[in-house]
Amino acid sequence: MPKGNRDGVQLRAAWRERSLKRAGTGGLAAAGLALSAAPAAADMLSDAAAAINPDSMILFGAFGGMCAFAITAAVALVRHRKQSSQLTDALQKENSDLKFRVDRLEAMLNTDEQRVIVWTGNGAMPQIWGILPDTSGVPRPPAQLLAFGSWLTAKCAGDLERCLDMLFRTGEAFTTTLKTRTGSYVEALGRTTGGAVVLRLRDLTGERQMQAELAARNAKISGELHMLHALLDAMPAPAWQRDAEGTLIWANAAYAEAVEMPDAVIAVQEGATFLDAAARTAMAVQRTEDGCFSARIPIVASSERRVFEVTDVNANVGGAGIAVDISELEQAQKELGRAEDFHGRTLDQLAAAVAIYSSDRKLQFYNAAFRQLWDLDAAFLESHPEDGAVLDALRASRKLPEQADYRVWRNKMLESYQSLEAKESWWHLPDGRTLRVIANPHPQGGVTYIYENVTEQLDLESRYNALTRVQGETLDNLSEAVAVFGSDGRLRLWNPAFGRIWDLEEDQLSELPHVKQVVSACTLCETEWAAWEQLAGNVTGLSENRMQKVSRLERHNGAVLDYATVPLPDGGTLVTFVDVTDSVNVERALLEKNEALEQADQIKNAFIQHVSYELRSPLTNIIGFAQLLSDPKFGELSDKQGEYAEYIQSSSSALLAIINDILDLATLDAGIMELDLGEVDVANTVSAAVEGLKDRIAEARINLRTHVPDDIGMMVADEKRLRQVLFNLISNAVRYSEPDGIVDISCNRADDTVTFIVKDHGYGIPSEILSRVFNRFVGHDTGARRQGAGLGLAIVKSFVELHGGTIDIDSVEGKGTTVICVFPARPELADQAAAE
Repeated sequence: MPKGNRDGVQLRAAWRERSLKRAGTGGLAAAGLALSAAPAAADMLSDAAAAINPDSMILFGAFGGMCAFAITAAVALVRHRKQSSQLTDALQKENSDLKFRVDRLEAMLNTDEQRVIVWTGNGAMPQIWGILPDTSGVPRPPAQLLAFGSWLTAKCAGDLERCLDMLFRTGEAFTTTLKTRTGSYVEALGRTTGGAVVLRLRDLTGERQMQAELAARNAKISGELHMLHALLDAMPAPAWQRDAEGTLIWANAAYAEAVEMPDAVIAVQEGATFLDAAARTAMAVQRTEDGCFSARIPIVASSERRVFEVTDVNANVGGAGIAVDISELEQAQKELGRAEDFHGRTLDQLAAAVAIYSSDRKLQFYNAAFRQLWDLDAAFLESHPEDGAVLDALRASRKLPEQADYRVWRNKMLESYQSLEAKESWWHLPDGRTLRVIANPHPQGGVTYIYENVTEQLDLESRYNALTRVQGETLDNLSEAVAVFGSDGRLRLWNPAFGRIWDLEEDQLSELPHVKQVVSACTLCETEWAAWEQLAGNVTGLSENRMQKVSRLERHNGAVLDYATVPLPDGGTLVTFVDVTDSVNVERALLEKNEALEQADQIKNAFIQHVSYELRSPLTNIIGFAQLLSDPKFGELSDKQGEYAEYIQSSSSALLAIINDILDLATLDAGIMELDLGEVDVANTVSAAVEGLKDRIAEARINLRTHVPDDIGMMVADEKRLRQVLFNLISNAVRYSEPDGIVDISCNRADDTVTFIVKDHGYGIPSEILSRVFNRFVGHDTGARRQGAGLGLAIVKSFVELHGGTIDIDSVEGKGTTVICVFPARPELADQAAAE
């Protein structure tokens, strides 16, 4: 393209662009400029014609294009302005019409009694139109109107919020009735239209108001009925509902269970009856005028007879009832009554006086000791007097402590009813008695008074203190040295003789030295050192069964001391030293005297044997005559005489058994006891021994268990002595067993021996007695039964050894005792084996 043409094109493009940019705002100026430039262009064309050259041609073309463009732009501008004017007029007319229609719609909205709230969804505040009367309960201020919880009930406000939320999220329309806080009802309609959310609130009046109220009341009653049914259904007590004709229309799960139906629905369909005919008759007769019935009725429920508290209400629209199972309550009340009666009897047995006052300060209970302590009139006490009245009556009879101001003292005593802690006071009565009074307030009101007569206790305490002083003086004046070491090994108590024997100064002893320090200060030779080391071990030892130990010590100066260590209950140790130097010198005389005593003992044994022989015959006569007296053939006895005769027989039999044991021991000591050996059925012998103790076992309530194998067979023994051995062992086991205890008897055969085992689970034998249990006249008291003569185990041991057998005993105190006797099945074979 030639340069002139290119420049012209560019110039026209630039002009067109500029003209287009300014067409909307400066079109008129552009047209004027084009018109004013036309003459100039003509002049330029005329001049160019005079001098035609290439440049002039280009310039001429440019001006010509400009003129054409200006004319074209002017024509387009005029046409555009005409069209814009027409469009503007049409839009203004439409705007006026729309504004008129909006004003008319707002007037219509404001005329109708309603409030319309529109959310456009662009984040702006919602638009609100319309009004409602003040009686509707809907506020007029927009801010308060949008706060639904401020003018609606809590439930309705929550429902409206949920409905609006669903409307915003899913567009789900709704219509609901809302209750305001003033009690009026408002209809709410929610819709979506044109991308906006619209909520319309309308006041309900007239029949619609009444209908809304009835619907709300119906919903409330239905909800309450449903809640009541749900509550009754959750209760374990049977409940039911009937219509006006008496037909069962509802029941809970407990009702269905009581009438043995799968569920309540089937129970209603079947018309299952919970109350029997007698209960329904009683209900019809005892129902009050207002239709109520309440009584305790025994009813069979779930195949079990129980007591129910039945409450039934009947009205013209139907009836309802509930039955509460009070079987356990009645049982608890009976047990409570028995417990109160038992506690009352227990309190009556107490030596301390007890009085219980209720929260209204009236006397509710008193025991026999209270009545005896104050010697008050029984009629006065049974009238349930007040606490203050009882104090006034005691003061009138001069049985209370003398007080300077009785009224102040009385009010102070009555402060226990407002106290939370027990109070203790001491009453010194005019008759010389001293009472320790404890006022213990009850958490539910009331006070329990305990009057403890401590007159004797104070007297005993005074005597004890005096006795302690006397013992202290006695201890200080003893010739024996006495020292007490504590559980920590330190010296706690001593007398002057202790310091004098061991040359210890009072200052050293007052520092309460340890036993090791005492050992260091007292030992001057090896014998003294060994004795003191043993003594120190006894003091500081940790052995569980500390025993009293006695020994002798020869000092370096030739003195001989007998010392003893005695464990004390508090963990301390008592150590005594006695100077027996003179006693050692006369030891020979004592030995001679001992021999004389042994001879005297032999004489005593001979005397006992002689007396036993002499007593046996008259005792046999006594037993025989007692049996004759008990025999009805010789005359009837009164109950008391029969009882005395039985006492004579039992006592005589027991005495005869002791005499027989003594005679057996005497025969054994003399070496003239001979066994009548023969074939013995072991099982029958055990049964015979048990049969002989049947009455004693039943009296002691002992469960005796025998374990005898069927193939135990025979053995060679003295059947009488074997039965006597078993009799004594079982008798001891029964004696030292607790009531309802168990005693096991078992026997077994191994090789050429037969073993009898008697085991009880009773009190056991203390370790200090276990080593001497086979000695004669050794026994121990269980605290529950009188101990025997102490001859049974000695005879058992003698007879077992006489058969060539052995006896062993094992006992744990508190767990029981086991005695094992092993007999040779054939004593002659055992003797032959021993000889070989």
